[in-house]
Amino acid sequence: MPLSADILLLACYEMGHQPLSLAWPAAVLRQAGHTVTPVDLSVTALPRKTATQARFVAIAAPMHTALRLGVRAAEDVRALNPTAHICFYGLYAWLNADYLLSTVADSVISGEYEEPLVALANHLKESGHPDSPDSDPVAIPGVSTRAGRARPHMSRLSLPVPDRAGLPDLSHYARYLENERYALSGYVESSRGCLHNCRHCPIVPVYGGRFFVVPFETVMADIHQQVAAGAEHITFGDPDFLNGPGHAMKLARALHAAHPNLTFDFTTKVEHIIQHRALMPELRALGAGFIVSAFESVSDEVLRRLQKGHTPADMDLALEILDAARLPVQPTWLPFTPWTSMDDYLAMLAWIRERGLAAHVPAVQLSIRLLIPPNSALLAESPPGALGELDPARFSYTWRHPDPRMDELQARVTVIAEGAADGGSLAAFNAIERLAYGMANRPQPVRGPRGVRLRPTPPRLTEDWFC
Repeated sequence: MPLSADILLLACYEMGHQPLSLAWPAAVLRQAGHTVTPVDLSVTALPRKTATQARFVAIAAPMHTALRLGVRAAEDVRALNPTAHICFYGLYAWLNADYLLSTVADSVISGEYEEPLVALANHLKESGHPDSPDSDPVAIPGVSTRAGRARPHMSRLSLPVPDRAGLPDLSHYARYLENERYALSGYVESSRGCLHNCRHCPIVPVYGGRFFVVPFETVMADIHQQVAAGAEHITFGDPDFLNGPGHAMKLARALHAAHPNLTFDFTTKVEHIIQHRALMPELRALGAGFIVSAFESVSDEVLRRLQKGHTPADMDLALEILDAARLPVQPTWLPFTPWTSMDDYLAMLAWIRERGLAAHVPAVQLSIRLLIPPNSALLAESPPGALGELDPARFSYTWRHPDPRMDELQARVTVIAEGAADGGSLAAFNAIERLAYGMANRPQPVRGPRGVRLRPTPPRLTEDWFC
């Protein structure tokens, strides 16, 4: 007699928002008739009784930190329930499939993962005990096992409205902070994948320049249910909201029409800010509180190696466009790479200060070190061994900077960032600046009030972005 196919879905960390990586799989699995328990381990402890009884445990791995924590969770589940089928799904699951399948995972899924998850759940329910000879799901499209690897699943799905039942309420997650007022914040995605091929991005090896639009009605229904749950702000978590500008604007206009006081933020590339400059004032008027944009570096060489598609001059033009629209930007940075010199780091700090952006940059952004996961597009552009050896358990290739000061600087900036109050401040920026100039054995520039732009403190989320 087939065993129960009760499913435990686990998320470990998703940058302070209620995990959509649980809500969408829960929706499709429940529609298929499965009993699902979603648990966000960043808020709730692992339910030991449920973990002991579950026959299928699926762990979301959309980012490096989530995967690291997810492996620990899988080890805990395996200790409680040796016969459970453990599946990892998401971007970092597929990138690190070899390690996961050799250690804690029975299967790995990536790409548009909901359909393979349902097929796998159905298969396990129909085949009986997970250890039976006919239970190996190697033939299911999109599902990798020890017996064989599958490519990321790229079929366009008709996604239902995310099912957030059973998840912690929004009060457990990041707030939107503007003018010293905190508001509950929701999270949606209007598209998946990305049109672009930035070499350091984990999306590229999985999606290869493809992206899929989530139906308008689905996104709006998810916004409505989160507003009903108390959200006063919405983050559009798409890799790039303006990959499909028509779809994005339709959503922004509908959001504002339905909820005139609702604010939102989104992420987009520098080149899209320039390309769609005419949209920025309207987005601001529709409720955009700020945007996130990956500036990454002020070095032309680093930007070229990362294939970012913009230059430092483009970054200045983007700032001019956003200033004219009165739309604040939170630039993200990749300050530590094998190609970033001490001079480059100092130039980045000077660029940020001279443009009045110090309060716009969380301290953690000044500490980020390039991660090179297995299958990274960066590997194709570097000779073998140039980026170090793969450390499978750390989910990244190791690398050391040719200038040892840079590795020490990164470690010391990380300490400052970890100690910064509320994610960062001018005091943290000043401390990092003093440290960097001191390690470079160069005097800090004397900066008076002239020539340095002053900007108002920007709105932000209380959980800062990092990988």
